[in-house]
Amino acid sequence: MKKAILFLLIQLCSLSLVAQINTDRVLAIGRNALYFEDYVLSIQYFNQVIRSKPWLAEPYFYRAIAKVNLDDFKGAEEDCTLCLERNPFLVQAYYCRGIARQSQDNYEGAIADYTKGLEFKPEDRQMLVNKAVANIQMKNFKAAETEFDKLMKLFPKYTVNYLTRGAMYLEKGDSIKALADYNKAIELDPYYAQAYGNRALLHYQMNKLPQALDDLNEAIRLETREGGYYINRGLVKYQLNDLRGAMADYDQVIWMDSQNLIARFNRGLLRFQVGDNNRAIEDFDVVIELEPDNYMAYYNRALLFMETGNYRGAIADFNVVLEQYPNFLPGYYSRSEAKRKLRDEKGADRDYWTAFEMEQKMKKDKSAAKPNNAAVAQNGSGTQTDNEENTREKSDKNINKFNRLVVYDKEEERKSKYQSEVRGRVQDRHVRVDLEPLFVLTYYEKAEQVKKIVYYDKMIESYNSKMLLPRKLLVTNEEAALTEAQIGMHFASINDYSAKLAANPNLANAYFGRALDYMLVQDFAEAIEDFNKVIELDPSFAMAYFNRAVVRYKRLEYELSQTDTYSSQEQNNSLNLSTASKQQSLVAPSADASTAKLKDNKRAYEHELIVRDYDKVIQLNPGYVYAYFNRGNLRCVQRDFRAAIEDYNEAIRRDPEFAEAYFNRGLTRLSLGDTDRGIADLSKAGELGIINSYSIIKRMTSNQ
Repeated sequence: MKKAILFLLIQLCSLSLVAQINTDRVLAIGRNALYFEDYVLSIQYFNQVIRSKPWLAEPYFYRAIAKVNLDDFKGAEEDCTLCLERNPFLVQAYYCRGIARQSQDNYEGAIADYTKGLEFKPEDRQMLVNKAVANIQMKNFKAAETEFDKLMKLFPKYTVNYLTRGAMYLEKGDSIKALADYNKAIELDPYYAQAYGNRALLHYQMNKLPQALDDLNEAIRLETREGGYYINRGLVKYQLNDLRGAMADYDQVIWMDSQNLIARFNRGLLRFQVGDNNRAIEDFDVVIELEPDNYMAYYNRALLFMETGNYRGAIADFNVVLEQYPNFLPGYYSRSEAKRKLRDEKGADRDYWTAFEMEQKMKKDKSAAKPNNAAVAQNGSGTQTDNEENTREKSDKNINKFNRLVVYDKEEERKSKYQSEVRGRVQDRHVRVDLEPLFVLTYYEKAEQVKKIVYYDKMIESYNSKMLLPRKLLVTNEEAALTEAQIGMHFASINDYSAKLAANPNLANAYFGRALDYMLVQDFAEAIEDFNKVIELDPSFAMAYFNRAVVRYKRLEYELSQTDTYSSQEQNNSLNLSTASKQQSLVAPSADASTAKLKDNKRAYEHELIVRDYDKVIQLNPGYVYAYFNRGNLRCVQRDFRAAIEDYNEAIRRDPEFAEAYFNRGLTRLSLGDTDRGIADLSKAGELGIINSYSIIKRMTSNQ
């Protein structure tokens, strides 16, 4: 009992025993959590190591990476500094701190970090890209061009170079060079949606609307889930007087993201324009609920209330607008009309004459001198300028533009465009096609707005009905990262189970529950030990074999991701349908080549153990489709595609609505060159809810 309690105190890093923790092991678990994007949990593990051995550089570095991914850029910068104070030769810490500084608009500091990092690794592509972007953000275009010259020589076929330089030329106002770079990017990779999206914006700015529409069609064809492309296409269609098409695009965005404010506002305006007043009001209701200070939405809703006879509602909204914009003449005239409809003649006259007197004063002022445009825009007075335009930027608060479609702010668009390169997540999205991931038994799953399927199995349902665990088990392939509260709860649960097992070491369900807790806090070694104990006590416990296989694969995936012998193909559980290399991970050091054979043998041995576990699950429960699916994924990783297809076939035979199995079988068939049947599978997967199927179908069919 004392031994169990002592172990748990060490695990939880009690202050009284902080110096006694196995820092190597805790650091490794933290890196597990970091690799699997469980950032809050990983920080807690790195905190333990730092408390115990504050002189180590690595835990500060890894904690900084987690903070960058949580957008805590200031904290990440501080951690990188602490890391570099302890080890000034850790090159990736300069890169990480550069990202943190650049994300805080400290461009000079970021450039200094990239420059220092490039002293150690002069051909590091991402640091060169980020340094160029930082110079663009400082408007130091000459220095940025120097960096691009280096990039073009070192990586002449790297698409992002041309996209980023094209954005720079566009910012300089050189549309000809920008267009040339976007054309080159598309020539190098005709399947990169962002290249078409960027060129479409350039065409839009050049008033080449048909060309902009063509590019946005292609961007959407390649990346069907990117809402920004639909919003931009809606604007282009509106300019081309295709109101029905614009409305359809906004419908699509809202279907994907019901809280998208730009799509909601714009659709509300279009519905107003075509007389669909009640549904327009619904859209503005949502905008106001999500953004209570959106006075344009209040004014449009007030006008719609007038149209539908809700004069009291209209007056309430006019009141809100006029409190914010006391010089907005149309607001007084409109409120006057609403009051008159309610037979409030006195109030109506007061509003009318207030507006009339203000209007006369403005005319006098105009004749004496030109108005202060800034004050006019702030107060919402005067007449609307730029009549030739029918859009406004989201940050433009000039109430006179209440009936213009909203576009993304140019500054925000630019910042977002460069930020995507700074964060290093754009480079390979367009070339890697990921398999749907493994299923696992757990307590939590990510919230998915579009594909929301409740996975069911009799074995799991029966086990849940016995209430042997504190929470309901579910099977999912969309695991959710833990919150701080959940992390604390699962550490406490480990403690509770350990106390039970110290009193009675033969409780298979207690070992199973604790194994789930260890799995959730990314302690794979302890999770596997507990699953082993479950199976030792109850060899028919199918769910223990299933989760042990999943955790074994996770552990192997992480361990091998830290070596050069582990290919990007296997690391990402992906199939490449066109050639590209994966960007090097921020956390992955290279391994000695002499260990390659050892690593290959380890991989083969672990794969065999994992397959045996899935075989045993299928023996115990032949109807458990997720075991076939997971085994199929493992065989894909082993490049045994025909065996993988057999497993997906079995899963589909038992569950004809198994969308993920159709999707993965489709990708596997495409990898074997069986295009027709592969596309048919992807079509079925799309029908069942995996929207990404359609972009792959379009990509493959366009290449035939």
